[in-house]
Amino acid sequence: MRKFLLFVLTVTSLFATIAHAEIWPSRLIKATIPFGAGSATDVVPRLVFDRLSAELGQPFVIENRAGAGGTLGTGLVAKAEPDGYNVLAHSSALIIAPAIFPNLPFDATKDLSSVLMIGSSANVMIVPKERPWKTIQDFIADAKAKPGLISFGTVGVGSAVHISAEKFRLAAGIEATHVPYRGGPEVIADILGGRIDLYFCPLATALPLIRDGQVKALLVSTPKRVADLPDVPSPLEIGLTGADSVSWFGIFVPAKTPRDIVEKFHAAGMKVLNDPATQASLKKLGVEPMPMTPDQMDDFIKRETAANLELIKTAGIKQ
Repeated sequence: MRKFLLFVLTVTSLFATIAHAEIWPSRLIKATIPFGAGSATDVVPRLVFDRLSAELGQPFVIENRAGAGGTLGTGLVAKAEPDGYNVLAHSSALIIAPAIFPNLPFDATKDLSSVLMIGSSANVMIVPKERPWKTIQDFIADAKAKPGLISFGTVGVGSAVHISAEKFRLAAGIEATHVPYRGGPEVIADILGGRIDLYFCPLATALPLIRDGQVKALLVSTPKRVADLPDVPSPLEIGLTGADSVSWFGIFVPAKTPRDIVEKFHAAGMKVLNDPATQASLKKLGVEPMPMTPDQMDDFIKRETAANLELIKTAGIKQ
């Protein structure tokens, strides 16, 4: 009798899960962004959520839960009900956090499931326009001649722009002083004022400054040149192995969310991302397609998390 009851409960649970997935979504979806309003990790997903709302027929309620390098909001979603109505929008910071915060109450590689890779963006190494460097080779030669006197700004320890700078610094073999700021506007202000020497700035933010001649662009972080800056080289072009990096933006749900929901969510997201209007809007933000299936994205997260653990150990980065 007991075995029969267990069988009934198992079958009932299975059919409940299937039925739940078939009717999803039937109410509003809560989306958490673990960074402040106006950041790239806020602006880019909001654009996609707005269009996903129309595609899925349900509103997205978006909440910014910033703090602790993005780990506060991430932890809330990682432990939330896995019903398809708790969603996380994140960025490259997700795969950096475990190396910066070793005692996190969650493991993103186990407690989250990937849904959608929105796209990737380059970071651009910008320097004050008054500096004498005309090329990246000029900069590297000067930095090696002045060990420790070069300073670089970031939006915080372990941020994607910090990782871009550290990868470049290690590959180029130069010493430089890290100056962390509360946010991008503060870094830009000090670059414009000549108080720091360089910043690996998100492409969308950097472009107006470069085009207006307010800063110089010496290097892009991506393996190849970007279309918006055809005259700016990539690390590989100048012989820097291991210096390339990209910032990316993605959508996640708690790990035990039914797979049917994940697949339906992904399909809706791909439909949105393949729409020419969405592509044009993302391009204006400096975001390029980076298509992956949920399984491919899960593998990517695991692989890159391990790689960043090694990088941060080598660079000696600490919170």
